Order: sequence, then structure tokens, then C-alpha cells
Amino acid sequence: MRVTTGIFIMTLTVFLGMAPTLRGADTKPADTKKPAAAAPADAKPSPKPAAVNPVEKKPGVVAVVNGSDVPMDDFFRELLRVERLVLNGGRILTCPQITRLRTDVAEGLVRRELLFQESKGKVKVTDAEIATEVKKLKDQYASEKDFAATLGSMNISQASLRAQVERALSIQKYMDTFAAKASVDDKEIWAYYDKNRASFRQPEQVKASQILIKTDPGWDEAKKAAARKKIDDIRVKLKAGQDFESLARTYSEDPSGPKGGDLGYIRTGQVLKPFEEALFALKPGETSDVVETSLGYHIIKAVDRKPETTIPFEKVKDQLRTALKQEKGQKEANASVAKVREKARVDIFLPPEE
Repeated sequence: MRVTTGIFIMTLTVFLGMAPTLRGADTKPADTKKPAAAAPADAKPSPKPAAVNPVEKKPGVVAVVNGSDVPMDDFFRELLRVERLVLNGGRILTCPQITRLRTDVAEGLVRRELLFQESKGKVKVTDAEIATEVKKLKDQYASEKDFAATLGSMNISQASLRAQVERALSIQKYMDTFAAKASVDDKEIWAYYDKNRASFRQPEQVKASQILIKTDPGWDEAKKAAARKKIDDIRVKLKAGQDFESLARTYSEDPSGPKGGDLGYIRTGQVLKPFEEALFALKPGETSDVVETSLGYHIIKAVDRKPETTIPFEKVKDQLRTALKQEKGQKEANASVAKVREKARVDIFLPPEE
């Protein structure tokens, strides 16, 4: 997985509960609260809050939160990331949706800043923890040079990277304190499991190995025929009793070749249809005839088969407890930051829409 331009903000959006509404002109129902009771005749009117001088708009700043600036660059990175997610999901944003999205993104960054401010003095992030996270990011790249080039294209310095990682860890640790306080009993866990049984079903799986000779749609008939002859010759060797794994290591042009062609367990929908149909028609130990897909020519072996099962409650009980605690913790954290937001001094300066 590659680092994207919004990786640091992306890491936080779940914690912030910032799920932009993308339903266009949808509106909330009218307020149905009962009218407030009339105040007693001798009641004194509530004092009005003191006027607050507006903060002057600053270049390169999308918001000021209790005196701390939120960079405009963060706004554009997060806006781009969320827009891509929506577009990749096959949806087109209307003008009203884009306007709402921009507002939600800015408010999410405000919430992030408030969480960071709240985390100060309550949690501690060590240099070792920061170094570990930075290393994880670097390890996703082939070289230090590639990593540095990506940071450069994002206009992020090493110092800025470190600071953003520190902020992310600080917020994460602060959010974790809410989850740590949350209580979940066995009855709640079972109720969730029982309601969502379909989520714990594991479909039938077949452990597969393959030998692949690659082809390309742009090849001429002669080149394709040569590839077919190569796979047919391998098939002859198999019929003569030669070992499948040894032949895969010698001839297969798939990355699984050095592992004897081992592809692990496969479920329906995970591989190309002709491959899937041939694989699931085999019994453990059986080998297919030559199968052609858009990748080339395959010889497939079924190694093992697992029938459809449901994961037992006891096996997922602890994982569900952790997940439900985190869910409760997030709700508590969201409620807490909402109260902080009401009292905070926040000025937002959305850039003009293009």
C-alpha cells in the first residue's frame, strides 16, 4: 500500500467521526422540540455573551482554533482524498454536495485540532514511537530516495512529517483513553454476534497451486502458439509423474513459482472466472487441463478444500469486545469534543469555490 497525499488526515477521519454527508439537497427534518415554557414574571433575562472580535483572515490558513492555525494545505489534501473516495465509488458530486463536503472537511480539521489540544498533558508520545511510525511509512517504498521524492511532491519536509506523525499518535492515544474506560459485557457481545451472523460466515475455500505461462493480448499467433506449446509440454511432464511443485519452480512465470506455485486458499470472486470455474471443479489432489485466461495459460492443482463454515462465537468474542469498546469510546470522545467545540474560539476561512 502506497502513502497517499492525505495519509495523515486519512488516519484520523475515523476517530473524528467526520463522515461527510453526500446526499445533495437532502435536509434534516424540521425541529419538533416543544416550545420552551414561559419564564416567570420576576425572572431576570440571561446576560448576553460578550462580543468577540473577529480574527483577521490569514494567508494559507483555513481555520484558527483557540489561537492555533490550521493550514490550508491540510484542507486541500483532505478534500482531494475524500473526493477521490467518492468518485472511485462511482458517484458524481453535485454542486450542493461539494459545498457541504468542503464545510465538513474544514469542520473535521477543526475537530482534529481540538482533539490534539485536549490530548496535551493527558497522553505522552515518545520519540521511539514516532520513529517506529515514520519507519513504517518509509518501508512502503523501494528506497529512501523514492520516499523523499514523494514527500517532496507533497511539499512535506522531514520535520513536518515528524510533527504530523506525533499529532496523529497523540490523538490516537487520547481516543484510546475513552475506549479503555468503556465497559462491554458478554450479553452485548453475544447480541452483536447473533444479529450479524452473516458477517461471520466463511465461504467454501480451495487451496490452489498453479503453473502459469504468460501471454499478452497484443501477441501475434506465432508467439501465442509458442506459449501454448510450452504449457502443453509441462502438462505432458505432469502426466508422466513429475512433481507439480518442482515444475512450478522451474517453469512458472507467476510470482508464486518460487513457492512451488502455492496461491493459498481462494474463495469465489477472488480470481478470474475461467480460473475459478476450473479450480472449484477439482477435488483435492487433482490437476486441471490447460486453462486460458487474459493472463495466459494455467495448469491448476487443488491442494485442499474447506467447506463453508460459521466462525464460532468463542473464537471472535475477544475481538468483538475490543471492537465494541472502541465504538463506545469513539462515541464518548465525539460527545466530549462536541462540548469542547461549543466553548472553543473557532474561526473558519473557507477558500472560494472554483
